Parts: sequence; C-alpha cells; structure tokens
Amino acid sequence: MASNDLLNKYNIPVPRYTSYPTVPYWNESIAINEWVDTFKHQFQDTNASKGISLYIHLPFCESLCTYCGCNKKITQNHSVELVYINAVLKEWKMYLSLMSQVPVIKELHLGGGTPTFFSPENLEYLITTILSDCFIPAKHDFSVEGHPNNTTREHLEMFYKLGFRRISYGVQDNDPEVQHIINRIQPFENVKHVTELARAIGFTSINFDLIYGLPLQSIEKMERTVLQTISLRPDRIAFYSYAHVPWVSRGQRLFDELDLPNADLKLKLYQSGKKLFIENGYHDIGMDHFALITDDLYKASVKGLVHRNFMGYTTHTTEVLLGLGVSAISDTGNSYAQNEKTIHNYYQKLNQNKLPVIKGYFLTEEDKAFKKYILDLICRGQTLLLEANIKSLTKFTYPKIEELVNDGLVEWMDNSINITSAGKSYLRNICSAFDLHLLQYNKSEKTFSSAI
Repeated sequence: MASNDLLNKYNIPVPRYTSYPTVPYWNESIAINEWVDTFKHQFQDTNASKGISLYIHLPFCESLCTYCGCNKKITQNHSVELVYINAVLKEWKMYLSLMSQVPVIKELHLGGGTPTFFSPENLEYLITTILSDCFIPAKHDFSVEGHPNNTTREHLEMFYKLGFRRISYGVQDNDPEVQHIINRIQPFENVKHVTELARAIGFTSINFDLIYGLPLQSIEKMERTVLQTISLRPDRIAFYSYAHVPWVSRGQRLFDELDLPNADLKLKLYQSGKKLFIENGYHDIGMDHFALITDDLYKASVKGLVHRNFMGYTTHTTEVLLGLGVSAISDTGNSYAQNEKTIHNYYQKLNQNKLPVIKGYFLTEEDKAFKKYILDLICRGQTLLLEANIKSLTKFTYPKIEELVNDGLVEWMDNSINITSAGKSYLRNICSAFDLHLLQYNKSEKTFSSAI
C-alpha cells in the first residue's frame, strides 16, 4: 500500500498506551477498601525484591501553554506551594500506614504542571520529608521536569544534592512564531543555558521534549528546531505527536485549527525529525523516544529491559507505581487508581482523612495477558501469542493483525508478531490490535487523539 494510503487508513483516534486498559475504560468509581487491600498485597510482594516507583504531580504553572493537555492549575500566586506540598505529604503518610515495611524507592519522578514553579526550598522540604521514610538503593533513578525559563542554579544544585541525575526540559519548538501561537515563549538561549548548567552541576541524563504537529509548524521550522536540539546533545529526546483534544483541553480552542498541519504534513514533520536524529547518533527506542548510546535508556533497550508506565519509558521494572498529588495515577500491576482531578476535591478528601482516589480498574486475567502483549510491542517491538488467549485473539486480534501484515507493518510467523521498520511509525495502531476494550466497546471518537 502506498504511504499516503497507509496514512489515510491509520490516521484514526487511538490511545497512547501508558496503561492497559486505558483510562477511558476504567470504572468511574472504585471500591476504596478493595484498592487498599490490593495496594497492601502488591507492595508486600514486590517492595523488597524490586522496589517501587513514586510519581509526584505538581500541577501549577504561571501561564497557560495552549497546546497542553496535562492536568494543570494556572496561577502566579506562589502562596499555594506549601498548602499543596503539605497535602501531598499527608497523602504520602496515609500510604505509608499501609506499607508493611520501609519502602524501597527505585524511581522518583516529579511531573507537572511545572515542578520548577515551586521554590527550591519548598521542593527540598517535600523531597527530604518523603525520602526520610524510605530506603534508597545505590542504583536508583530520580528525575524532574523543568521549564527552561524558570529552572535556576539553586533548583539544579538542590536536586543534584538529593540524588537527581536526570532532568527533562519542555522545549516543544524553538521557532518564535510557533512559540507565540502556543503561548510558550522561551528563547533558545534559555534552553542552552539550563542545559549547560545542568551538565556543569553533574546531571548525567538530559531529556528534551519536542512536539511535532503544532500550529504554524513547517518542515523548515521543524528541522531548524531539531538541529538546534542536536547541537546541545541531549541524552534523550521525546518527540511527541501533538494531541489535539480541545474537548478535553479548553486552551486548545484558543488557536485556529486551520493553523494545524494536516496529516500528510504532520507525518513528514515526524519523518524529517527522525531522519536527523538517526543521522546524528540517536537511536529509536520506541514510541516517540530517541537516545544516545551512552544513555541508560538505550543500554536497557539493547538488553530488552525497557519498561513503560505512566511516567513513560523507564529502565526499571518496578511493579508498583505510587502516584501522589491531584490527578496522579497509581499502578500495582493488576490494578489502577486515579486521584481526584481538581485541587478542591483533592484537598477535600484529604481533609476528611480519606485517600483522594476517585476512579480505577482491577485487571482480569485476560487483561493482564493483553497488557503484556502491548507492553512487549511498545518496549521490544515484538510479542509472542499464547494459546491460552486463543478465543479472544481469534475473534478480535487476528483480523487486525492480518491487515497489518498485508500493509507491511508487522510480520507474523507461527505465534510471533514482529514490528517492521515501516510499522514503527504506526506503533499505536499496532498496539490497538490487542486492545480488547477498544475493539469491543469503541470510545475512540472524542476520546483519543489521532495516531498521526
């Protein structure tokens, strides 16, 4: 099939698969006692052997980036910092009371929002209070998301002192026109400054987030941003497709959709960026991610040890991910729970001495099997089909795989599915062939962004 025909066929709404089942198929309420029992059981089973991951959502931003679909709160009032931090610490203490032993923290990630909205002093208070209750093994991975405009030397020195060695900067695009329309004004000099500053302080892994498909982007502008990015040699690059979901994120209604690149141009933006990354020593890890051979993510991918969870690709395969803060998601391996999505409701639950969980999902045995298929495809580019799942595979998945084979996106031999080089651009579509919830109860319209 010609490339344009493939593009038209597969440019449909599909999930990004940071979980399976994906959030739209979770239950809108969750039995809190069952969640507590599941968390306690899974923590006890895995903490000592594998440790756990900890994600803290810090939602505040000083200004609205109109492209952003994250859970955020726009304010320039920094008096909110300590109130929020104390709420997160209260939630942490509630989970601590459920833990039968000292938690071993293998991974810690601060996401947002804008974590560097918070002062270095308040962030240090948050992190040191949490880590005082934990055991930190020699091999751990602490990371933080930083804004190039407000990440200071004091931030970086504090993070480094507390064991952080990776920082991710939200760059998105360096072109002034694009920055203006998405309300993300940050001169390239700012990006260069904070990158060099982090390296000088001792950070060993620096990630840039770039987005293709933003309004007013062109091939020329995209290539200029990519070449500027490469000139700074970040260790990792996340090259995300812009997710246009104005029915979820009202800020995306603030620019004209006619300014968005069409599907054909959007794919060319990705292909031109990817080509430059590969030509300059970056390796395609999987969905949206590239890394230098010196980075731990590349080394893990070569060994088949890359894992994926709500924090994205990771080099640790912890089975328990505890999410703290408004809208944060926890994952025990066989269940999910998401916190209240508004700060008001989050505070209200904690003031009532209740875990601020609002929705979630408990996986069936079949869910676990199909979750593994999807994780294998995203992390390793291949998977093995099991006879135990033959009924659902035959009814839902095999017809989709046959299409993917005919279109040259996967190879199917016996019980093995392998993604082809052409198929890497359609990874979300390939994973969707194993999404029984999507195939049975399609909620794609006004739910997921388009694949391209």
